Amino acid sequence: MIKRLSVTVALVLMTMFSHQSYGQATPDETAIKEVINSLFKGMELGDSAMVHKAFTRSPVMATVFRNQQNEPVLRQENSLDGFLKAVGTPHKEVWYEEIWNLKIQQDGDLAQAWCDYAFYAGKNFSHCGVDAFHLHKGKDGWKIVHLADTRRKSGCQIPEEIKKKRSKE
Repeated sequence: MIKRLSVTVALVLMTMFSHQSYGQATPDETAIKEVINSLFKGMELGDSAMVHKAFTRSPVMATVFRNQQNEPVLRQENSLDGFLKAVGTPHKEVWYEEIWNLKIQQDGDLAQAWCDYAFYAGKNFSHCGVDAFHLHKGKDGWKIVHLADTRRKSGCQIPEEIKKKRSKE
């Protein structure tokens, strides 16, 4: 009896953690990554409708950076309007936001994602930092409810493959 119970518990635990052991994403993790990637694809295409679709109705956005006096600054936006206008207004250079080290944590219908990024306007490096997302799963799927980022121009540890990719544009 104890042997059978031990085998059953072991099988249950193996099933629960098998996706983590083999690096397989859950369906929710895949959907969260798709939302984040569609945001950046929309920025690249200058498609404000695609970008808008990645967010909830009333997201909050924030940026943390250092000003010219090297003092920390927090800039908050309670509306997507300015960002959507910037994305949708034709601009000379294509906007690329390359991400890596994406980590997702989830509890039910709430998730957070954290990743490093480098932003390029065409071939030109602009800035780097971290993107921090909070997402909510509603009847329309996963949507970004909060996006905060850091921005800096130095101290960036951009992977070589991203540097090479952007220099070839």
